[in-house]
Formats: sequence, structure tokens, C-alpha cells
Amino acid sequence: MSQLLENIEIDTAPNPEIAVIWLHGLGADGNDFVPMVQELDLAGLPGIRFVFPHAKTMPVTINNGYVMRSWYDIVATDLTRREDEGGLRASQLDVEALIAREKARGIPASRIILAGFSQGCAMTLQTGMRHPEKLAGMLCLSGYLPLATVAGAERTEESLATPIFMAHGRQDGVVPFARAQESAEVLKKLGYQVEWHEYMMQHSLCLEEVQDISKWFRKVLA
Repeated sequence: MSQLLENIEIDTAPNPEIAVIWLHGLGADGNDFVPMVQELDLAGLPGIRFVFPHAKTMPVTINNGYVMRSWYDIVATDLTRREDEGGLRASQLDVEALIAREKARGIPASRIILAGFSQGCAMTLQTGMRHPEKLAGMLCLSGYLPLATVAGAERTEESLATPIFMAHGRQDGVVPFARAQESAEVLKKLGYQVEWHEYMMQHSLCLEEVQDISKWFRKVLA
């Protein structure tokens, strides 16, 4: 098994019954989404363990080879040309190791949400679609479907039952809005239940989105 990534853990109550593994974007780290624990409306839900892992560091081609935390290399602005398949699959193992740890601590896969922003969204789909069990959900923010040409062949039957929340800003200048829409359509054609949301924002989050995420959490964890 891959060595466990360094991570930040926050439990909303003792003996949590749910786990949310939240993956950050390029150049950030696990601290980036820690504030979401306070911003989400989790009223009425059992205890949740939020896990915010730090991606490993690597040179990133699009940033002139600068070494930063990244789930995989990005070699072009169109995001699909010469994808870093090796990096995506290596980080998939890292995320699977985090899922395995939560299961070992008594939280079943059906009570584990994979969440991610930007690159973290790509990793959520990369891992969640190939996971051999139904997860509680995939929360996909401001990102896209990686390795789209092989996703259909590699996705598991069990993963088709995992609900997907996908959200994007109409003014996103990092991951184009059209790219996200295209990813959502591919997922739907593969048989996934995708709840699509769009907002008048750039490559970020907004209050309306946080409120919608809170509602979705209550729905999939009810």
C-alpha cells in the first residue's frame, strides 16, 4: 500500500460515523479547505471526520518546473493534451490508501465522501470512478474529468451508484466552463447521476455554492 499522505484531521464529534476526504488544488495544501468545516451547515448529521491531505511536491511543467504540491503534472493549458497519466494513477493510490484507513477505523465506504477542488476534483473522479465500492458521494468543484478516453472502460459498476455533485464558475479562467460541462455530460452518458450547479464566479467558491454543498451533504448522508 502507498505510504499515507500527511494530512489534517478535524472531527465534528467524538467517534465520527462519516468521513470526508477533501483534496486541494494545485500549489495549495490541506489547510486550504479547513475553513469549510465551519462554513458548512452540518446540523442534524452524525459526527464527521474531515481529512485534508497534502499532495506530494513535484516540478510542474506549466509553472516553469517550479516545485510545488501537486497531484500530477500539468503540461499544457488545455488540460487534456499529454496528460500525466503516471502521476494521476500514482496519486489515485495515495487517495485509495486514505479510504482504506477510514474503513479500517470503522467507517464503511458507503459513508465516505471524496471531495476535491480543481486538481483535487480531477483526483476525486479519477479515484471514485475506479473504486470497487459505492461511496457516499463525489464532490467535484471547479474541475474536470481526467483520462476521459479510458474512464468508461475503467470505471467500476459499483461506482455508478455513487452520487456526484459537480459545480463550476461560469467565469472560470483556469478550468474552462465548457471543459467542466463536457465532463459532466461524459459522466451522465456513462450512467452516473450528476447534480450540476453553476455560479457567476471565477476559479473559486461562493456562498451560494457552500449552501448547495450543505444541502447535498444532508441528502446523500441522510
